[in-house]
Amino acid sequence: MRQQQTTLKTEILAGISTFLAAFYIIIVNPAILSAADMPFSGVLTATVLVSAFGSLMMGLYAKNPIVVAPGMGINAFFAYTAVKGYGLSYEEALGAVFWSGVIFLLLSVFKTREKIIEAIPTAIRHAVAAGIGLFICFIGFQNAHFIVDNPDSLVGMADFNNPISLTFLAGLMVTGALIVRKVSGAIIFGIIFTTLLAWPIGRWWGDASAVNFGQSTLVNFNGIFAAPDFSLVLKADILGSLQYAYLSVIFVFTFTILFDGISTFVGLAEASGLKDPDGSPRNMRKSLLTDAFATLFAGLVGSSSGTAFIESAVGIEEGGKTGKTAITAGLLFLPFMFFSPLLSIIPSIASSIALVLVGSFMIIPVTKINWKIPDEAIPSFLTIVLIPFTYSLSTGISIGFVSWTLLKLLSGKTSEINPILAIISLLSLFFLWQ
Repeated sequence: MRQQQTTLKTEILAGISTFLAAFYIIIVNPAILSAADMPFSGVLTATVLVSAFGSLMMGLYAKNPIVVAPGMGINAFFAYTAVKGYGLSYEEALGAVFWSGVIFLLLSVFKTREKIIEAIPTAIRHAVAAGIGLFICFIGFQNAHFIVDNPDSLVGMADFNNPISLTFLAGLMVTGALIVRKVSGAIIFGIIFTTLLAWPIGRWWGDASAVNFGQSTLVNFNGIFAAPDFSLVLKADILGSLQYAYLSVIFVFTFTILFDGISTFVGLAEASGLKDPDGSPRNMRKSLLTDAFATLFAGLVGSSSGTAFIESAVGIEEGGKTGKTAITAGLLFLPFMFFSPLLSIIPSIASSIALVLVGSFMIIPVTKINWKIPDEAIPSFLTIVLIPFTYSLSTGISIGFVSWTLLKLLSGKTSEINPILAIISLLSLFFLWQ
């Protein structure tokens, strides 16, 4: 670890920070997939298994400080489009996830995904990093109930003079001050401070249901213990999902996770400097193979696709530079297969602080974009704003690819269009059309 200029203590603290920023997936993923008539407790167990397996493999094999878990967005596609829209059973949808994992694996083995990453223009790489920063910042504000729905303007700010907003802002400022003072474990201390500060809400004033994720009503837990449910393990209908009518579902699973994973790896590498000597994301091939195995594994154990988590930026900002960060986070997932009710202890306004602050750090790569060159600035800008505005990494980066290629084509700069990027842009158009 001396070569990475880090210590075991730093790596462990970084792993804890990443886990605290990402643990919501243990409850949120089952809440979404239960809409596909899947047992909540079974998906919860599967979510823990995928998160632990993917993160441990990322740490031990790829040696990167990146957590892997079931991806947000693709789980909604699984439940509301694949199952409710296309009419797949959840067993067939799990089979589609499995086959998308097989495709990932083949693309990774033949280094196709690496070639895709190499074809992404440098400006778009910087834009993806900044777009991810805005995206996770937006998620943080939403989870904190600081940004809320507004019928007139789509989104708006919550009432400033309410205990939830004031508690969130107090925690945000205290955590920010700890970071400025370069306190080791600042984000963890900030989350603990905000958790303690939030406890009186709903007891002395305000509404406690708005502080936490509010998912506890979906499961009838007794005390702090809940036995794991392995009922979804090996329930995937692998052969049944290969029907011609379902190929488009497999394609969307493949495309979405492919570009979610690529954009996450590229964004984290650009924002943190974790790169190989050639400028590509560090240990990229092994990381992509980990991503592929996590998706394949997810289909087998009963969850939507696994992918690299953008919340890993929290641990990286805390100083995590090696696989020990991912290993720490992966191990922390395992106890919640038995003690999932403990997740309700940390309120969303506390964990959201990490997302907002890390979002501010990830905006730095915008300074590396040459904003005076329109055919680079416009696609970069579209990528940055559309990742959070569309609430989708894959949609934002797809539009970035398409706009880059079209502007180069229409401005007569066809020699600057990478052939692989041209193919990706065509596939992106197909994806956006779905």
